[in-house]
Amino acid sequence: MKILVVDDDLELLNLISFALRQAGYMVVRAADGPAALKVFDEEMPDLVVLDFNLPGLNGLEVLVKIREKKNTTPVMMLTVRSAEEDLVQALDHGADDYLTKPFSPRTLLARIRALLRRTGIEKPAPLLTGDFALDTENRQVSIRGGKPVPLTPLEFRLLQLLVTNTGYAVPTERITSHVWGYRGSGDRFLLKQLVHRLRRKIETDPTSPDYLITIPGIGYRFLSGADPEEESV
Repeated sequence: MKILVVDDDLELLNLISFALRQAGYMVVRAADGPAALKVFDEEMPDLVVLDFNLPGLNGLEVLVKIREKKNTTPVMMLTVRSAEEDLVQALDHGADDYLTKPFSPRTLLARIRALLRRTGIEKPAPLLTGDFALDTENRQVSIRGGKPVPLTPLEFRLLQLLVTNTGYAVPTERITSHVWGYRGSGDRFLLKQLVHRLRRKIETDPTSPDYLITIPGIGYRFLSGADPEEESV
């Protein structure tokens, strides 16, 4: 399940993103109003966490433009404002919920789960690609219809990112940021160890991988086994 997080406070954006990834969600991000709309159109998230105060276009303007598309994606507004008028305005323009800053990550996650339950999309469908079925709810993967293989949280976040970008080289910096959050960004040694452990679970021969491919100087590419031309993408 993919969540778009929009906030111009970089530290808070990093903290929210990390908490959501720890909980098993796929996260895409934006730091201003125009970028939020661009990412929304490109990524088609399942839920949006949207700050009220944004540069370019404020959160309310972004919300209005999303709803003008006749899009019903759940939107949770974040605000430091406590004025009733602001909250009523957000709800009247299509926000599904709101959360006033400051808040704890546990509170945010609980409210997101409640919002997903209300909108009927609490349980994400498995990610399917080629030989693989990634169970995002139970954090396990099945290969060619075989017995599900359990994954650690780190292995799951790595495979989740690569599966959603099947056939494309994903840069090392993007991978480390997604797996460990901003605190672990850039640790190539830890990533190599994690890739080694994951290959032992999904590859027939981990020393000659068919799926999780190293791209020297860039990062890694995931090949699902669906298409013999996939490797040239």
